[in-house]
Amino acid sequence: MPMFTFFTAPNTCSLAVHIALEEAGAPYEVSRVDTAANAQRTPAYLAINPKGRVPALVTPQGTLTETPALLAFVAQSFPGAGLAPLADPYAFARIQSFNSYLCSTVHVAHAHKHRGYRWVDAGDATALEAMRLKVPQTMAECFELIEREMFTGPWVMGDTYSIADPYLFTIANWLEGDGVDPARFPKVLGHRHRMLARPAVARAVAQAALK
Repeated sequence: MPMFTFFTAPNTCSLAVHIALEEAGAPYEVSRVDTAANAQRTPAYLAINPKGRVPALVTPQGTLTETPALLAFVAQSFPGAGLAPLADPYAFARIQSFNSYLCSTVHVAHAHKHRGYRWVDAGDATALEAMRLKVPQTMAECFELIEREMFTGPWVMGDTYSIADPYLFTIANWLEGDGVDPARFPKVLGHRHRMLARPAVARAVAQAALK
C-alpha cells in the first residue's frame, strides 16, 4: 500500500491520529511541524494545509485534515484493524458524534487558554485573561458530561476499542495542564491507564516525544 505522510506536532490533537495509524498498522512516515517556531505558518506548510494546523495526512488521493476525518479515514482504510463498526451505520455515527464533541466543544474549551486571540482581539488583555481563567471550569464541565453520559466503558463505546479511544486519551491528557484534577473522573482516568498499556499507544507516544 502507498506510504502516507503524517504531519504532526508535540502536545497536539494529532496524537490521536498517530495512535490510530499505529493501531491499524498503516504504512506512514512522520513529518514533524515545529509549531514552537511557527513552522505551521510557513509557505511550505501552508501549501500542504492552508489552515496552518496539524494534523494533516498526505495520501495518494490528496491531503486530509481535521482529526475526526482522519480517524474515520484510517478506520475505513484498514477495516481489518476493527477500529470502527463500519457495517453498522448507527454505531459508526455514535463514534462520529463523540469525536465531533471532542473536536468542536472540548478542544475549543481547551484552546481558550493559549489561543484566545482566535476569538477576541489579541491586544485585549482583559478578555484574553478572562477566557484563560474560565478554562478549568469549562473543561471540567465537558468531562463531567463525558464521565456521566457519554463514556460506556471499559472503552468509550463499550467492550470494543475504537477510534474514539485515542481521541479521548489525547484530550484527557490535557486536563492537568488546564487546572483540572483527572481524579474527579475515575472512568476517564481508568481509560488513560488502559490506553497506556496498549503497545500501539506506547509506540505513538514515544514517537511523538521525539524531537
